[in-house]
Amino acid sequence: MTFKQLKNKPTVKLITNRYVIILAAFIVWMVFFDENSWINHREFDKEIMKLNSEKEYYQSEIDADKDFINKHNDREELEKFAREEYKMKKENEDIYLIEYDTLPEK
Repeated sequence: MTFKQLKNKPTVKLITNRYVIILAAFIVWMVFFDENSWINHREFDKEIMKLNSEKEYYQSEIDADKDFINKHNDREELEKFAREEYKMKKENEDIYLIEYDTLPEK
């Protein structure tokens, strides 16, 4: 097969067409080398998904904290919380803390 015969084949004509070459170069440039390339967009999309999941987590934490605050607006509930968590007491009151030994028996 000579060069002229190879040059006249339809696939070689298509590949050597200047518009096809320019289009292929453009696609390669846009996918890999450009500042707004497909690879950068994919990384940004992953970061956006991660940030959205963090946003959902923190929003649920905010809702839980709001519920906690609303629950402890009552004076009796606040006093109960202070006694249980911070071992606070009223005047003329004694508190006994019972601690259990957590070491395994031999």
